[in-house]
Amino acid sequence: MGTLKVTMIDVNGETRTFDNVEEGTSLMELGKSNGVAGIMGDCGGGCACATCHVYVDPRWWDKVGEPDDIEFAMLDMVADVMKDTSRLGCQIKMRDELDGIEVTVAPASTY
Repeated sequence: MGTLKVTMIDVNGETRTFDNVEEGTSLMELGKSNGVAGIMGDCGGGCACATCHVYVDPRWWDKVGEPDDIEFAMLDMVADVMKDTSRLGCQIKMRDELDGIEVTVAPASTY
């Protein structure tokens, strides 16, 4: 247990790498607290909006896993930008097996 690494590509195409992410931190919290463009987290992590929508790099999908029904319903609201690897950043909490994960922030849509 310790600090973990996350790479995020924001909506402007800028790659940001964070090497000091604490276990249990959500990708939404990480992005919002570090000013990652496109991560708004309007609902504060309650899975009630889709303003932290990310595309998980396919190499990490099996470790991250599928969204549950509630998360899928939120993602379904942004179907025009949804992909097979879409997840809400608020629902991905960092843990040891996600050390090094890479995600791309989804483009803004109508929420």
